[in-house]
Amino acid sequence: MKSLILTGNLLLMVLYYLLSTPVKKDVEVKKIVPVFCSPTLDFAKLNAGKGPLIPGFTSISYDITSGSDSAKMFFNQGLSLLYAFNHGESGRSFKTAIELDSSAAMLYWGLAMVLGPNYNAALNPAALKDINEAISTAKKLAVNTTEKERELVDAMDARFPEQPVSDMTPFNAAYASAMEKLHYKYADDKEIAVLYIDALMNEHPWNLWLKDGTAQPWTPKIISTIEKVLESWPNHPGAIHYYIHAIEASKNAGKASAYADKLPAMMPGAGHLVHMPSHIYIRTGEYHKGVLVNEQASEADSNYISQCKASGFYPMLLYPHNIHFLAACAFLEGNSKKAMENAWRVSAIADRKYIHENVTVQHFYSIPFFVLIHLGRWDEILKLEKPGEKLIYPKAIWHYARGMAYANKKEMALAKTELGEVKKILGGEVLKSQLIWDLNTAADIVSIASNVLEGEIYAQQKNYAKAIPLLRKAVAIEDKLNYNEPPDWFFSVRLTLGYWLVEAGNHKEAESVYNDDLMTFPENGWALKGLYNAQMGQGLKEAAAQTNMRFEKAWKWADIEIKSSWHFN
Repeated sequence: MKSLILTGNLLLMVLYYLLSTPVKKDVEVKKIVPVFCSPTLDFAKLNAGKGPLIPGFTSISYDITSGSDSAKMFFNQGLSLLYAFNHGESGRSFKTAIELDSSAAMLYWGLAMVLGPNYNAALNPAALKDINEAISTAKKLAVNTTEKERELVDAMDARFPEQPVSDMTPFNAAYASAMEKLHYKYADDKEIAVLYIDALMNEHPWNLWLKDGTAQPWTPKIISTIEKVLESWPNHPGAIHYYIHAIEASKNAGKASAYADKLPAMMPGAGHLVHMPSHIYIRTGEYHKGVLVNEQASEADSNYISQCKASGFYPMLLYPHNIHFLAACAFLEGNSKKAMENAWRVSAIADRKYIHENVTVQHFYSIPFFVLIHLGRWDEILKLEKPGEKLIYPKAIWHYARGMAYANKKEMALAKTELGEVKKILGGEVLKSQLIWDLNTAADIVSIASNVLEGEIYAQQKNYAKAIPLLRKAVAIEDKLNYNEPPDWFFSVRLTLGYWLVEAGNHKEAESVYNDDLMTFPENGWALKGLYNAQMGQGLKEAAAQTNMRFEKAWKWADIEIKSSWHFN
């Protein structure tokens, strides 16, 4: 992803008001500890800021100045959850700690920290008043604490303006500079080291690599800093989490594999951290490991959300993100049952409260359409209920799915009617301003859909001269999308283009297309089967035999047989 600043201010407001009111051996995942929220901590009290100590949610032990051991425990849980990107629960932990000891400066520091910007969200201006009040209180209390804690509070003070500003760049830079000085002054303090990483990454959220994997000018310093921190503290979950995000869009995501393998066991109750290794596995072709960790993550999150009545950003976006990722990894390993089950699951939990305002939630809702298309389940598609009139993006994808179904059932007049509906929606203004994860517009995705559907209609009529340029155009649009995992276009257009190139007899170009796809999704069986067909079409029997061996290995966990990269049945 190039920039994952949350869709509009809606999600930021949700976070702010929430605070105001059997596993494969090479993936170490501990058994999930059941979450039990004390019966006295009911929903109203949780919304008031009180929270429980939750098993599997704490991995940090940082000594702060406080006379309350309980407050220290909640502080450590808050800091752990900050590293795990569960900012809502982190904020509740810090607020609960303050209730236990209102004289500890670092508790207010923690509250200001979690109310501020993070790698997934810009500063919410509505939170600035409470942030500055927390910092002011921390500064007053810091006279009775250590020099280190006073300096941490001063660094936090440098992070925020007194009034909302349009550009936070100088404040982000000032904070990063302050944390850099503290990092070098307190070189043996691992939490300051990880907080310094956080500060560096928040200067350039989701903007560390170009689309081709080339580093941005500021990226080498960030990577070098993280790797040096991990040399000293190789088991710090926060450092590993940041490393995965920092390296995933590079040409060498596998550098983080060893760290990814051990992350889930560190905070087994924190579903987002359990899920995070899959951001590496999908880049290294280890799709089954991606399935396993996301199954574990979704179980952990389901347990946490239901028992602790979590609401807001985390259950709205991060929980379904895990299930979305599970569907993607299952598809790439050929497990159609798990891919379909989890596509429906992520659609079912797409938060209906926010679905009309948030196109990312609408994207979750639409995932079954994409999976059904690639599995060729045309009759099922035609039975799908039409999305509500106000759900413009899902409605466009629904029409796209129906058009693909009709084209493959050779009902071309109906397919063209659906194409017309897609183009009509695409010609409007709504999709152009709707952003999925604040990365790619809905118009970008529907534009790909339009070209793929029109190409499919021509290809089904063997008019390859018109079909293939349309599919090439779709690939070009797909290649320009900002990085996201799973990709916002679900799934690679190259699997479709390669198939029709083989059908058209252009085996050499098809071979190139499939090899390009394997650069993006290493060793995925869909592309390998297509590559085999392209090589056989050129009489490259030895190369095809080697490719087939790769396919058999890649398809180990599959529950379907395929003969091509596209129309497997």
